[in-house]
This record gives sequence, structure tokens and C-alpha cells, in this order.
Amino acid sequence: MKKRNNNQVICVSHPLLEQSLTVLRDKRTTTEEFRRHADIVSKIILIEATKHLSMKVRNIETPLAPFAGSELADKVIVVPVLRAGLAMLIALREFLPAVSVGFIGLERDEQTAQAREYYQKMPKIFASHIVMVIDPMLATGGSFDNTVTALKAKGAKRIVVVSVVSAPEGLKFFRNRHPDVLVITGAIDDHLNAQKFIVPGLGDFGDRYFGT
Repeated sequence: MKKRNNNQVICVSHPLLEQSLTVLRDKRTTTEEFRRHADIVSKIILIEATKHLSMKVRNIETPLAPFAGSELADKVIVVPVLRAGLAMLIALREFLPAVSVGFIGLERDEQTAQAREYYQKMPKIFASHIVMVIDPMLATGGSFDNTVTALKAKGAKRIVVVSVVSAPEGLKFFRNRHPDVLVITGAIDDHLNAQKFIVPGLGDFGDRYFGT
């Protein structure tokens, strides 16, 4: 299911992930198909991202007998980086429908490739919370860096970063900035081009998902 590159970066490996990611990369893929396969890819990666959650016993009655079952012990806050992160949030809500959601809006300057914050609305964060930051593309690492830095300032101690596709340059930058944060991604591509887009990548995820 996964291949671990080092102790803080996990690149998920799964046949269904690779198949759907190929559809996402194809420039001929329609918006409808892009959304469908983005949902599949996000779910596979998010299952990996949630497998580290702690459990506690939940005693129930089946139709035949008492049973000591399980339920999540960790409280999760998810922070999608707007706007592309919303695609992954839709997938995550099927697993965690009651999850608390925080928003940090970051806009990429096309000239400098730097992220600018234009919106922030967060629930109260405690050190015990698992805070999951989701954004399909980890390119330069700037958006994830800005988001995680803001979350740490609000008291987050247990942070997991989740992406669909990552660039090695962005991973290196982010790991240098936040060596304590686990990164889970669906693919590590070759490089960033001069415009700071991931190559081979899949283009602008947000534009392709939202049809803009």
C-alpha cells in the first residue's frame, strides 16, 4: 500500500491510485472525469493518512451478543488550502463527516510563485488535536509552509500534510522548514519548471477540478 522514502515522507503506492492518477494527468480528461478520479485518488491517500489515528474501545450489542468494538480516540481538524484543497475535503468528509474544518486562503502570485494569505478562519486548536493539512499539489512547498507555520502559532503540535502530487524541490524545502511534520503524497514527480509548476504533473488542479 505504501513506500516510505524516509521517516517523515510516505509516498502511497496502490494500483487504483496509479490508474486514476494517470487519468488526472491526461490533458484530454474532461472536468467530469477529472472530478471522479480526483475523488478516488484523494480517498486512497487519505485512508493512508488516517491509519495513524488512535482508537479506543466502544462496547456495543450486536443482534446476537455483546461486542467490544472500536472508535476513533483522536480529534481531527482538517485544513484544506483553498481552493484546490476543497476537492480533498469532499472526499475526507465521507470518512469523517463530523470533522472540524479550518480555512486558510492562500493565493499564488504568478510572477513570484509565492503564496499570499487572504483569508483565515480556524476552530480552537489544542495540542492533542490531529491537524490534517490537505492540498493536491505540493510544488514549491510555500503554501504548506505558510499554513503549517500559522497552525503551529495557534498551538497545533500533531500535524500531517497530505498531497496528491509533490515536487522534490518542494518536499526538500518543506522538510527543512518542518522536519517534525509527516508528509503523505500520492506521487513524487521529476521537477519544477521555470514557472514553478510540477513536471510531468497534471496542470492546475483547481482549474481542472472546478472547470475554470
